[in-house]
Amino acid sequence: MANNQSNEQIIRHLYEVAERQDSKAFASLFADDGYFWDVSADKKYYGKDTGTVVDIYATAFPDMHRELLRVYPADAQNMVIVELSLNGTHNGPLVLPSGTIPATGKRMVTPCADFFLLENGKVKFFHCYTAATVLLKQLGVF
Repeated sequence: MANNQSNEQIIRHLYEVAERQDSKAFASLFADDGYFWDVSADKKYYGKDTGTVVDIYATAFPDMHRELLRVYPADAQNMVIVELSLNGTHNGPLVLPSGTIPATGKRMVTPCADFFLLENGKVKFFHCYTAATVLLKQLGVF
């Protein structure tokens, strides 16, 4: 079992990889049976597909930046909880399971909370809670 500090380091590295928009390296940080759940889109990704969300957001927001506001390592549960802001300019199509939002050119600064369970130095699950109504309002959908 990884210690609290190394769990936090693993998750900070995961965000660094996402910032580089490297979906393959992102997926490599997950356990073989790990998954990514994009809660607001109601979609789970498994295996190599865990990097798909990195690609979706890199296409829609080429300047995407994840600003980590607070990181809470929970040692007893082998979890890390992160409060962050998703920031970027909507210059490409945002492909969601419910449909595609064409580029609007609008800026988003969207609150998000991420929950990670780690096992043997790998991500067992990543539950991402993006404030979808805020995001859609910022893009002019509402």
